[in-house]
Amino acid sequence: MDYTAPVDEIRFVLGSMAGLDDLRADGLADDLDDDLLSALLTEAGKTAQGLLAPLNVAGDKAGATLSGQGVVTTPGFPAAYKAWCEGGWNGVDAEPEYGGMGLPVAACIATLEMWNSANMAFALCPVLTQGAADALALHGSDDLKARYLEKMVSGEWTGAMALTEPSAGSDLSVLRTRAEPVGDGSYKLFGTKIFITYGDHDMAANIIHLVLARLPGAPAGTKGISLFLAPKFIPETDGSLGRRNDFRATGLEHKMGIHASPTCVMSYGDDGGAVAWLVGRENEGLACMFTMMNRARLSTGLQGVGVAELSTQRAYAYARERRQGRAGTEATAPIIAHPDVARMLLDMRSLTFASRAIAFSTAVATDRARREQDPARRAAASAREALLTPLAKAFGSDVGVEVSSLGVQVHGGMGYIEETGAAQQMRDARIVPIYEGTNGIQAIDLVSRKVVRDGGAAAKELIGEIAAVAKAAEGKLGPAGGLLAEAVSALSEVTDWLLGASEPERLAAAYPYLTLFSYVVGGGLLVKGALAGLNGAPGAPADMAVLARHFALSRLSHAGALAVQARQGAGPLSDPQAMAAYA
Repeated sequence: MDYTAPVDEIRFVLGSMAGLDDLRADGLADDLDDDLLSALLTEAGKTAQGLLAPLNVAGDKAGATLSGQGVVTTPGFPAAYKAWCEGGWNGVDAEPEYGGMGLPVAACIATLEMWNSANMAFALCPVLTQGAADALALHGSDDLKARYLEKMVSGEWTGAMALTEPSAGSDLSVLRTRAEPVGDGSYKLFGTKIFITYGDHDMAANIIHLVLARLPGAPAGTKGISLFLAPKFIPETDGSLGRRNDFRATGLEHKMGIHASPTCVMSYGDDGGAVAWLVGRENEGLACMFTMMNRARLSTGLQGVGVAELSTQRAYAYARERRQGRAGTEATAPIIAHPDVARMLLDMRSLTFASRAIAFSTAVATDRARREQDPARRAAASAREALLTPLAKAFGSDVGVEVSSLGVQVHGGMGYIEETGAAQQMRDARIVPIYEGTNGIQAIDLVSRKVVRDGGAAAKELIGEIAAVAKAAEGKLGPAGGLLAEAVSALSEVTDWLLGASEPERLAAAYPYLTLFSYVVGGGLLVKGALAGLNGAPGAPADMAVLARHFALSRLSHAGALAVQARQGAGPLSDPQAMAAYA
């Protein structure tokens, strides 16, 4: 089955669930009227379906290869990337000063879901370029911005994020790549980076690496890390490409999924040092990189949503066509008529909707934080964005794995056969909870920083808004309103407990708390969407109320158990016998 971009559903979630309509009503998105939004989403859907989706299976089968001249991508990828850039898709939310459209982040994120559904391996390249451009725009010198940003915004040059090393994965405090000042304002880099997505490829003329490294005499740990820009080819003063820089891909990882996306081992400085320039201030590289990481984490959550949408579409199509077993008076019925298959399909669709709504809500909070003029409102929006980002990344990626696994199950034995595509979706999705900060790290970030930092103020404000949604749903959506209210109460109690918990207790509670929080936010947004549909909101899916009720019964009903696990889960983990097995 081919991918069909769910343009109308994306528009409904953006406006009626995630808050884009509110943003526009407040005068903060006047540049995105209904006509422009509809045209943007419609054209993105056509591009995803017609340009990117046909390369998805071919990319999985052929993958990227490493030659003596560098990385060679799947046939068709360079031409598709050129056409994609010519459509202006790389600069949807970038500043017009550098050739972007200047539209809200939410518009860009909505198109990103479609790129990931159509071809996740392809979509990784522009995601990294957009993140690198964001970091450069905020922290780069005027000279670096003038030299690089316009071509990165257009997509003519791509970006890569070089953090991870063989000895420094999630813990960047032990990073070893070094930078030596040359004396003319430039530096030379020496070291090895691994897991560098699109670190080398043949889709663009130049690749701009943002590299974390240490300067001589820098403090130990993360306080001694700086960020550097190193281009594959060093531009001349007229903008033309000059000599090749001293870094190369020395290997490609053989991966479980996303085969078409080159995951490179990069070596810097084998022939005298890779020329680079400082981005931001010395020893403040991690703060600069987090500009890129936060955008990448939201985008990563959308990878899970995109894969989940494609898996759901394929599962529904197969379940309607595949006839097996009796149902009612039919001797052989389509398997969608069997309750257990219907349960799995509703799980898939409701989880996809909930994770999409969380991701889009994060993007709208980002827009509000960027566009609000009132300092207090801007600060509140920034706090909301920070709070939602680990949920968007972790829940979205977990949903991608769970929904793609359910997709294989709906297909039965055929799901385990590569020709249906269900297996590829599951293989592609499995990386998403791991990279850009594992989901365990997202949970730690949520409980240790995002909730505790302000005494729980941002979390409690959001919980209060969802409580109001639950109250509004009383008597209108069956058990959904009541189950949402109970889940809100459980989340509120655990949040209060978390603020006074010890660090070991907080860390043990982190993942069940993140899951509970995600269920409550996702359930609240589904109920909000269902209520909007009941009130006649245009574009509401016909099954919106069904999805809200199913999510409440299948997920919000777990709130009490997750609350217990969060508050008492540290006990078994600290037991002396906890890690005794296989010792």
